[in-house]
Amino acid sequence: MRKALIAGGLAVVLLAGCDGEEPAPPAGGPGATTKVTKTDLVETRQVDGTLGYAGTGTIRGGGSGTLTWLPKPGDVIQRGERVYGVDNRRIPLLYGGLPFWRELGTGVGDGPDVEILERNLKELGFGDSITVDDHFTAATAAAVRRWQKKLGQRRTGRVAAGDAIVRPGAVRVAEVKAQTGSPASGDLLTSTGTTKQVVVDLPAAQSAYGVKGAKVTVGLPGGGMAGGRITTVGTTATATDGKVTIPVTITLDDPAKAGALDGAPVTVHLSGPKHKGVLTVPVDALLATADGHYAVQVLETGGATRLVPVELGVFANGRVAVTGAGVTEGLTVTVPRS
Repeated sequence: MRKALIAGGLAVVLLAGCDGEEPAPPAGGPGATTKVTKTDLVETRQVDGTLGYAGTGTIRGGGSGTLTWLPKPGDVIQRGERVYGVDNRRIPLLYGGLPFWRELGTGVGDGPDVEILERNLKELGFGDSITVDDHFTAATAAAVRRWQKKLGQRRTGRVAAGDAIVRPGAVRVAEVKAQTGSPASGDLLTSTGTTKQVVVDLPAAQSAYGVKGAKVTVGLPGGGMAGGRITTVGTTATATDGKVTIPVTITLDDPAKAGALDGAPVTVHLSGPKHKGVLTVPVDALLATADGHYAVQVLETGGATRLVPVELGVFANGRVAVTGAGVTEGLTVTVPRS
């Protein structure tokens, strides 16, 4: 007799022979047929991930004055725009790789902070007459005064360390940790970058699936799908509750597909090793024998059938690689009814 059996998460047909005889075919005929085909199979894995934004950080106050304005969670702040207000004075965002650590003005020593200031003045339209380098000149001071006039600040031509917030790019406000009327010191905001990403804690045993540049598919909450690529793969493993994982970061091809979701759970479909030129059949064509092995039912010319034992290889996309004596490309096999 035959009956359905779930083996390794796959539905196959169990053959239970009587007195060593070959089981009879299912009533009504063998069902559909298919061919043994040679193709490439790519192993895949499905793992959990978290959708969020890149570049989490904290914005701290300069330590003096009173907070008079704060943004709202979800606000995106671009170059030159206000990050927060102190004593009714705008503290703007500038782009750069280093924070200001000293007051900048005429006579200050050369440094990368001067170059960051000049580059931002140029990008904001106040530095047409300056050369972007690491030297603070009279032209730089004049550009600072024009910028300060636009901000409604005293036109001193000098920039103190707390007069601007410097970040590598635009920031998104994740959480507001202070309130207006409080001293402008300590942690004021937590921020992120504006790039959507997915973070996966990939089991170290599956590290072959975490390849930088590899394409992935992300299942979004609500049923939508989005494509992406692995952009970073961590080199340090972390052990938590006995599970060893490595961090993998994925950038979406079209971040707009994820909408405004932040901190949302997603399902990530990863591609692993590729097996070239293997003989395959649909998973539904497998027969599980009573002794724990597998076979396929070959359809002979004239309608006769015979069982051919097979060894299973990789599973992918509803197909399985098979090998065995007599298993050749083009062989016709049945797809039994369960």
